Amino acid sequence: MNDAERQSIQRQLEALTLEHRDLDDAIASLEQNPYVESLQLRRLKKRKLALKDTIARLRSRLIPDLDA
Repeated sequence: MNDAERQSIQRQLEALTLEHRDLDDAIASLEQNPYVESLQLRRLKKRKLALKDTIARLRSRLIPDLDA
């Protein structure tokens, strides 16, 4: 992997991490409201989980391959 690809992945990670953090804040805020729509909350949680999986995949791509 060259430096340009590594930098691109780093930028993606930063953006996705920020979105994940924002979703976390939004979910916490909605959970405080007793009249929250459960469907909306489930969608946000599902999106947050998908972001977490994508972040994990991108981080694993940054780990150099080691020949055994």
